[in-house]
Amino acid sequence: MLDLGENPETAFEEHRSVAALAEVLERHGIEAKVGVYGLETALRAELPALGEVPADGTAGTIRTVDTDGDEVPTPTLAVLAEYDALPGLGHACGHNTIAAMGLGAFLALAALRAEDPTAVPWRIVLLGTPAEEGHTGKEYMAREGAFDDIDMAVMAHGYGEDVADQLWIGRRTLTVSFHGHSAHASAQPFAGRNALDAASLFYQGLGLLRQQTPPGDRIHAIIRQGGEQASVIPSFAQLEVYVRSPAPVTLRDLSSRVEDVAHGAALMAGTGVTLAWDEHPPSLPVRSNQALTGSWVRAQRRRGREPLPRGVVSETIAASTDFGNVSYRIPGMHPLIQVSESDVALHTREFAAATTSRRGRNAVVDGAYGLAATLLDVQHDEALAAEVLAEFEAAGGALDVPGFFD
Repeated sequence: MLDLGENPETAFEEHRSVAALAEVLERHGIEAKVGVYGLETALRAELPALGEVPADGTAGTIRTVDTDGDEVPTPTLAVLAEYDALPGLGHACGHNTIAAMGLGAFLALAALRAEDPTAVPWRIVLLGTPAEEGHTGKEYMAREGAFDDIDMAVMAHGYGEDVADQLWIGRRTLTVSFHGHSAHASAQPFAGRNALDAASLFYQGLGLLRQQTPPGDRIHAIIRQGGEQASVIPSFAQLEVYVRSPAPVTLRDLSSRVEDVAHGAALMAGTGVTLAWDEHPPSLPVRSNQALTGSWVRAQRRRGREPLPRGVVSETIAASTDFGNVSYRIPGMHPLIQVSESDVALHTREFAAATTSRRGRNAVVDGAYGLAATLLDVQHDEALAAEVLAEFEAAGGALDVPGFFD
């Protein structure tokens, strides 16, 4: 954690960071594969399920057998590790602590497996997932099959409070380009079509739209281009827009309404408009599995923590994460653990400093314990495992994430 904190790397550039995780795993005798699922800085390591043996005549594949020699399904649980930093701010979102918690939980389960193989009977996977900040590394990995063989996934995020379940809203990005016609702004303005006018109308339209959106929705935008010289009617203007909402269906609806505002602005200004959604795949909201979260809370209480339930921390404090894309494929949890004073905000230099403080180091130990304990509970409590799956299905089951916004 301290090493990652002192050597931050941004999205898709986490070569030193992922190598550091791989080196720790290899020191413990665990093979780490780096550069998996289409991303150079993604990582996978695993503990095989109890009783896994090579399949007859098929090199490289495995099957699970019971005491009678019959094949049985192999449950697989994953713990996730993030390690990308913010440009100019280092680990101001605490992904160094996320990586250390995930790695610590995985190594704790590996040590327990070595001591008593029956204590960790299921396959355990550690996935290093790059590029969460401003990107959706987990979605890229998912589309390459990273979660196809995984039944449940867990991770924990640093914060200024202990929170069992906090709102994480979905996010889409939109580039809006207005195409007008240039003219002399003084001599012949009537001969032009002002793309900046369209951009201004669109920006103001978003502001007016907010009054008719639910409190959980978010729209924020900047004008990236709006002309080069005041004496020339701008023929091109462009905005970058973030659209966020607490549920996939409301995110899709809000996206459509934002499109309508863009087309209306172009109509009023007499320009053309092109819309380009999601340079990187969108982030879905997090669907927290309460059965898993309950196990986390019980584990944290044993560590002297008392995670707050949903709604105690205002849900106006809401951001986005690509773990949401995982949580709509398989059951998952994404609790928050306190690494800083409560008045220290994420994405600040103060939070980056807190991640390597004594409080931050204690949080890593408690978080690793909580993740490992949750995965152990699922393996040894059949009723809990069934509850996790039943809750996921009752919430709608797996979603076609890549095709949802098509």
